[in-house]
Parts: sequence; structure tokens; C-alpha cells
Amino acid sequence: MSATTQRIHVAVLGAGSWGTALAALACSQADTLIWARDPAAVLELNTQHRNTRYLPDITLPPTLRATASLRQAIDHACADGVDHGVIILGVPVAGLHEICTQIAAMLRRPCATRITLAWTCKGFQHETGLLPHQIAQDALSDWPELNLGVLSGPSFAHEVAQGLPVALTLATLGPRHESAAGAVLAALHGTNARIYTSTDVIGVEVGGALKNIMAIACGISDGLGLGTNARAALITRGLAEMQRLGLALGGQAETFAGLAGLGDLVLTATGALSRNRQVGLAIGAGEPPQQILAGGVTAEGVRCARAALQLGRLHNIDLPITAAVCGVLFDGLAPREAVSSLLAREARAEAA
Repeated sequence: MSATTQRIHVAVLGAGSWGTALAALACSQADTLIWARDPAAVLELNTQHRNTRYLPDITLPPTLRATASLRQAIDHACADGVDHGVIILGVPVAGLHEICTQIAAMLRRPCATRITLAWTCKGFQHETGLLPHQIAQDALSDWPELNLGVLSGPSFAHEVAQGLPVALTLATLGPRHESAAGAVLAALHGTNARIYTSTDVIGVEVGGALKNIMAIACGISDGLGLGTNARAALITRGLAEMQRLGLALGGQAETFAGLAGLGDLVLTATGALSRNRQVGLAIGAGEPPQQILAGGVTAEGVRCARAALQLGRLHNIDLPITAAVCGVLFDGLAPREAVSSLLAREARAEAA
């Protein structure tokens, strides 16, 4: 049976902007149910086809259904007669272990081999430096038959929800890579979305984490008015920094030249909708980092910068841009001093 003729059920867990956008994308090709914690959000999704908190100007497809019951969402993916169930986790890294633990308690053995679970979060676990796949594998250790994966790439949720074109990378691990990728492609790959497949979960995750830090650096540079030459230099050297750490952790070099590496970096470092770039712009314009952080900022680069720097030190990997961003965010380093410290580094071969 081909992927296009399979009966696919999709459960999206998390009704933030990205979870809602992916659910809207999936429901045109698969029977899709989105789970939200807030009953009021569920009611709005089901009756008004809107998510005014996260996507206020978007009317969602009427075929998209919502539930406040996590059990109902898991059962939807595991329903009898379904060829493959796809569970998409639209939660941040900080909530990944908890939601995976809940899923582990609700799965049923007969259907687990037909389930692909994919997360969209980007970053490292703050306390441990673990990547998302390591967090998920730990929480789901009793379910080795599950297919796991990460969905990443250059994408703003608002544009996806509008139905604008997007290209993403799906990296999978598990006993049935091809069937897992085929199920996700059947649910998401279509007119407005092109999904490329990979088995380099580590490279895709490292790219997704570090590009946010580089976007903060680019925002600081632009906020200081240092020009497009400086931004191009930061993007290019930031990509080299991402690749150095990614290779040290077991990623593949070619991943960083693709959508989850260069593609996502360019979008996040230059796009007006990038929260990480906006944080950097505010800092470069003179707003104290402590004030930004105290405001409950949700930029992923702020959350994972320290963990990335610690991983670099653990593996003896030089991460000068990450170190400069950490200095500005957490150690009182003035933005202009951070730039000066980068420029004052000893000359070296570009490929070194």
C-alpha cells in the first residue's frame, strides 16, 4: 500500500502558533486532531476555527478539530483501522520530557509499531544539555518500537498558517525509518509544503538550536547599526560554529548546508518575524538584557545559549559567537565590547 493511499491519523499536541499551523497544514491531507490545555481555546478552535491568542488574523480550516483531552488525542492516533498514526509535539524543549512521559503512559502496545512521534522544538535541555531526541528516548524507553523524528527547517508559523510555501526537513530514527517518513510525508507533504527526509537527527537538532543564538547575535549587530557586511559575516561564521559543534556531537556536515542548517539560520537571522532577532535588535538598540529576560521572553536562543556554550567546552569546541552572546545576555558584557572581542580574535585560516 502506498503512502498516498494509507489511512493516516494525525494528533498535534500543543496549540501554540507552530502546533496550530502544522495542524492546519495536516488536516487538508489527513484526519487531524489538535490538543490544547485550555478548554476555551478548544471551544474557539471548534466553533470559530480560530486561535486568536497565537494566530489572531488566521481563519483555520473547518475540518480541523480540537480536544482538551490528551487521552482522546493519543487514542485518535492509535485508532483501530488506521494504517499509521502521527503524533506531532508542538511543545518547547522544557516541556518535552513531561509530554513524552504522559504519552508513554497512554500508548497501547498493538498500535505502537504504527506510530511516528515527531517534535518541533529547538534547543537543549537547560540543566543537562541534552538534545530533544535524547529527552524523548529517555521518557519513551519502554517503547522501543516507536518511530521517532524531528521536524525542522526555515519556517515561520504565521506564513505556514496562511498557506504560503514552506520546505522542511524530517529526520527520523527508529526501527522503520522509511515507513515513519512516509507517514509524515503523507500527512504534510503537498501543494504548500515540501518535506525532505534525513536520518541525521543530531545535525538537524544542533542546527535548530544554534541558529537561534546566531540570530540574536545578528540582531545585536543590526541594532548597533553595524551594517549588512557585519550581518553576513556573523551568518557565515555562525554557520561554521554550528557545524563544528554538530560534528563533535555526531552530526553530518552536509546537514548544515541544508534547510535545517543554513536555511533556518538565514531565515531566523534576517526575518522580521524572528523572536530571536527581535531580542538582539532590542539589545543592540540599548534595552538592557535583564529587562528583556524579566519580561518573560520566549526566544529559544536565550534559553539554550548557556547549554550550548557548556557543550562546546565539554567537547573542546571553540564557539566564540555563542560565548559573546552569553556574555551580553548573562554577564553584563556591553554589546559593542562583545563585537570588539570577536574582531580582536587572532587571525586564522577560514577552514580551521
